[in-house]
Amino acid sequence: MSFKPRILIAEDESGIADTLQYVLKSDGFTPVWCATAEEAIAQFAQEPPALAILDVGLPDLNGFELFKRLRALNQSQGGAEVPMLFLTARSDEIDRVVGLELGADDYIAKPFSPRELVARVRTILRRSARAAPGGAAGTNNGVPPQISGATAPASSQPPAMPFALDNERMQIRYYGRLLELSRYEYGLLRLLVQRPGRVFTRDELLQLVWDDASDSFDRTVDAHVKTLRAKLKAVAPDVEPIRTLRGTGYALNEELPHSVP
Repeated sequence: MSFKPRILIAEDESGIADTLQYVLKSDGFTPVWCATAEEAIAQFAQEPPALAILDVGLPDLNGFELFKRLRALNQSQGGAEVPMLFLTARSDEIDRVVGLELGADDYIAKPFSPRELVARVRTILRRSARAAPGGAAGTNNGVPPQISGATAPASSQPPAMPFALDNERMQIRYYGRLLELSRYEYGLLRLLVQRPGRVFTRDELLQLVWDDASDSFDRTVDAHVKTLRAKLKAVAPDVEPIRTLRGTGYALNEELPHSVP
């Protein structure tokens, strides 16, 4: 009998919750719906899920505060860190920024594609499984092999990222070298570095990095990524830290060497 990972859903809108439960259940998960933050905390305390989906606008507690409480509860329980994903309103750019700043693994804006959400959930769980001690498939909160990656060796460890962020000085070091970055180059690279492997669409990068995305275009992102790559290549010529997903966007390579000659 296969184990179905529990996905905690904190969402007060029953229509959205029903859609989430249906699509997650159809994809081999066990969804647990909580209409309030209080219920979510109780369910989390009873049994930590494989992943939590948190709506920002809950009736009894702000979704960001719920995130903090669940993270604190997670730490007090001493188990593996539970990844979390925020549901935000499409127009609320600040919600997305705050969510990522807090340490959420991802966000998805309403209205959303149910299949995209499931794909994001699977991606986060795979990433979490690789980051878990030992990296063994099936050991991360009950994530089954088809999610965590059964072909990965049990002894694999996530590589140390060669980037060092200094948020107070708005500086980034790459393999120990301080990068000379423009404001938007810094914003782009910082966002990618904070979520290795997470694919950001050009539209998302425009919304999260640029002051007024409506006055910018996809080619603006492409141009800045091009200059970023040139500066990174000047430090490590044989390393390709930024991946391009044609027709989609960009992601930071998760498998970078620990050091360069």
